[in-house]
Parts: sequence; C-alpha cells; structure tokens
Amino acid sequence: MRVVDAQHIVKTYRVADKAPGFGGTMRHLFRRKHRDVEAVRGVSIAIEPGEVVGFLGSNGAGKTTMLKMLAGLMQPTDGVVRVLGHDPFRREAAFLRRIALVMGNKQQLIWDLPPAETFRINAAVYNIPDDVAQARVDRLAALLEIEDELHRPVRKLSLGQRMKSELIAALLHEPTVLFLDEPTLGLDVNAQAAVRSFLRTYNAERGAAILLTSHYMADITALCDRVVLIDKGSILHDGALATLVDRFAPLREVALKLTEPVAPERFAAFGEVESCDGLAVKLLVPREGLAERLPRLLAELPVLDLTVHDPPVEEVVGRVFAEASQSTAGAASAVDPDAPEPLEAGAVS
Repeated sequence: MRVVDAQHIVKTYRVADKAPGFGGTMRHLFRRKHRDVEAVRGVSIAIEPGEVVGFLGSNGAGKTTMLKMLAGLMQPTDGVVRVLGHDPFRREAAFLRRIALVMGNKQQLIWDLPPAETFRINAAVYNIPDDVAQARVDRLAALLEIEDELHRPVRKLSLGQRMKSELIAALLHEPTVLFLDEPTLGLDVNAQAAVRSFLRTYNAERGAAILLTSHYMADITALCDRVVLIDKGSILHDGALATLVDRFAPLREVALKLTEPVAPERFAAFGEVESCDGLAVKLLVPREGLAERLPRLLAELPVLDLTVHDPPVEEVVGRVFAEASQSTAGAASAVDPDAPEPLEAGAVS
C-alpha cells in the first residue's frame, strides 16, 4: 500500500485585502475586501514505503502547506488525500500513531523541564510501557550522541541539542511516516551532519518513509532519493536528483591542469572556456559529447591532470525556477500584449 496518495489537491486561502494607511484601515473596517490565494494548485503525488522525498521551493511556494495537509493539520480545499489509507484531517488515533511531524521553527518540548520529562509524557500518550520507552530513548539518544543532556532543562540546551531532543520525542512511538519541515534550521555544521546521519539510520532500520522540506541543499543531497520541486503551488519536477541534473544541466565542467601554456583558441574544439588562469583552465563541455571529446583533449593538449564535475545542485535548482519564472512571464505577455517585459536577472524594479 502506498504511504501517500494525493490526487489533484488544492489549498486556497481567503485573505483580507487592505490598503495601507489610516484611510485604508477605516475603509477596511466598514467594507472589507478579500481575495483568494492558491497555495497549492492541483498537485498529485504518490509515495511508497521507505522512500525519502525532498520538497524544494522558495518561501511561499507551498511546501509547508503540502506537508501540513498530508499530516492532517490542514484540510485541502479540493482533491483527495490518503496517508497510510486514512484521511489525514480526520485525525484518527490509528493514523496518528503511525506518523510524526517535526518543524524546525516549533517545538513540543516543555521549556522549563528536561527533555526526559517530555519523553515520559509522550510515552503515556501513546501507551508505551515504561521499560520499552526507556529502551527506545536510550537507543535514540545514543545514535544522536545526546545521552548526557536529557536531564537538563530545555532552556539550557543549545539549538542543536533541542532539535535532537525533538527528534527523540517525535520518534518515541516509532512512526512509519515522518514529516520534517526544516529539521536542520539554524543548526551548526556538526549538528546538521549528526541529524542527517541519524535520519539515514532511522530510515534504514525502520523502513520509514520520510518527507522533508529544507532550504539546505546538503540535506536534500545527503538524504533524498527523490526530489519534488514546487513553485507557486505547482510541481515543476518530481523524480531522482540525478535526473534533475541531467535534464537541466546540459553542460559539465572540465577542470584542466596543463604542463605548459596553451593558446585559448585551441580549446574551442572541446568546449567553452569558463576560466583560464595560467596552467589552470576550466571548460564547459556538452554532456552528450563528453565521452568523445575527453580522449581527444588528452591526446592533443599537454594535460597534467583532469577532473570532471557536475554543476552545483543549487545552480541547477536555481535554473529550474528561473526557467519557470520566464515561462510564466512569457505566458502573461502573450495574454496581455501591453504587459511589461520581464526584468533581466539582477535588475531591480
């Protein structure tokens, strides 16, 4: 059975539309105006057991709204959502026992009590026997390397220690679906690495499906088998990260170290010169012709060392969103011939 099966889901918010200033406030007081905002637009997605899926998008793209609808915190305006065979918004006990939601900007820990006390409360809520709960806490704390901090008040813990404790609290009942919204938000590099390692281990041991939103590409590349790019409430890409790179990065970077200087025009047969600094040269070579060009390059140029790189994932994702924005702007101009031309990259309106 699929873990998540969402068909054509829509989420529309009705928001107040108030003009600025005192006059706008008075008019809004007596004659309110509203407008509808579509946060999610007809999205369909299916997720299988054990998958780790990353949701990417800019602020306001609809990522967190998607996660909240799947976790049952929001009801879709339209469409059908099934998670583990349940309607999430009905919040049935059998459903809640099998999911967990962790949000990097919110906490369930009690501020003035040690995390261990919150764990005891959660164990009671889920009817977990004391000895079983303690064994799970010990195992999770050891994986996260936080055993010595569980009896200090939460307010005295670092941000990384609090997030690790949040994960223990969320996983105490061993959910089979884990919703994570910015789980490494604000953490230092070491804490981020520890959380990622822990999540990989939990996914491997429990076979749990993990749905993750993050602005840190390192989270996505380290954890996710599959990425879903969301822009303005719609899905731009749904598939493997490697497929995304193949589709939107037609060039690969070839870095050369030469034994002697070479005239720049000699590189034209192999690719576009990205940079040339003495004996260090970087070329942009079409992916399709790479296998054929590299042997010729080694044979015809005085190459000491050669490395081939894919462009950074951040650059690829940025290109996807840029193309989507240009496409939207082009469609708007086609509908309205008087619409202004889209701004060039870097321009300020």
